[in-house]
Amino acid sequence: GLIEPIKCTIEEDRPFLGICLGLQMLFDESDEGGPHEGLGVIPGKVVRFVHDLKIPQIGWNQLKLKQQCQQLEGVEDGSYVYFVHSYHVVPEDESVIATTTDYGYEFCSAIRRGNLFATQFHPEKSQDVGLRILDNFLRLVQAQ
Repeated sequence: GLIEPIKCTIEEDRPFLGICLGLQMLFDESDEGGPHEGLGVIPGKVVRFVHDLKIPQIGWNQLKLKQQCQQLEGVEDGSYVYFVHSYHVVPEDESVIATTTDYGYEFCSAIRRGNLFATQFHPEKSQDVGLRILDNFLRLVQAQ
């Protein structure tokens, strides 16, 4: 029963934070566990890493900031955050990409469209940087 409330929140441009699977479910489709339909909120696909590095990526990696937004206020380019994943999103519209990260190649590690913000990394495990992102989200919610 969460699909409609999620879509309604996003359509109304109310603050929305997706983390890991919460990012991936927003896309049209995913290859994880076989082809699956997503919520179709963001055009694009979820694909498995294709390289010779260890999969899943587990541990700390850096963010490259691609856009300035309230959700990333106070987060510096090159900040480290914590990842645990084997798949990543490929948005059709690159303007939604908020951050990228390099793991064998550059991939989208966070998206932002209006008040929708979603990360492949785990802010709740990312110490000061993650707490900053969560605090920024809380301030967005309180301002509504």
